[in-house]
Amino acid sequence: MEQESRRLGVGQVDLADWRWLLGALRTRFETGSFGTGAEFVAAVARLADAVDHPPDVDVRTGHVQVALRSHDVGGVTERDVQLAERISALASARGLVPRPEQVEVLELALDTPEPEVVRPFWAALLGGGETGGDVTDPAGELPPLWFQRTDSAAPDRQRFHLDVTIPPESADRRIAAAVAAGGRIVDDSNTPAFIVLADPDGNNACVCTELGRDDEPVR
Repeated sequence: MEQESRRLGVGQVDLADWRWLLGALRTRFETGSFGTGAEFVAAVARLADAVDHPPDVDVRTGHVQVALRSHDVGGVTERDVQLAERISALASARGLVPRPEQVEVLELALDTPEPEVVRPFWAALLGGGETGGDVTDPAGELPPLWFQRTDSAAPDRQRFHLDVTIPPESADRRIAAAVAAGGRIVDDSNTPAFIVLADPDGNNACVCTELGRDDEPVR
């Protein structure tokens, strides 16, 4: 049991149908219809109940998205890996097509010289809690808000930016599409962990992957 509860690193997990994004294993299965997706989720629920390890599931008209994370240790464990393998087998038996390259996670980042001062306001406004210095929605409906300390207090500075975390194999295509749409690369010195881009008006955003983040705390 102790082995199953130990938090794993990104390099310790290799699952064809799943991608590690922001401390969770995530995947998407094409279902073709809401009814097929609902039946699949019911079967996943039976698997999860059998091991007392529920996933987060999002059911849409044409696909189901699943996320696995051991909340008791704040990351991915062998329990998640084992359940991911069982879910993949279940999906394969039902003829569902995995599309892990399509998963992504959106975060909001606020650049501020005083994160400790402004964080309580945003937690109250968004009705969320504070987890590891971030403001998070317990229901998982809103993207997490994290605070990046900056030395700038200029009134015209960009304050908010978006962080989009995607599978590594999708990053180059996403960046190329953004550049083709009028954007530009501002800073690629931290690739492959993240690349800073700007829109034609100069507003920054980051395309992120889990590569090169092994030494960073799990977000």
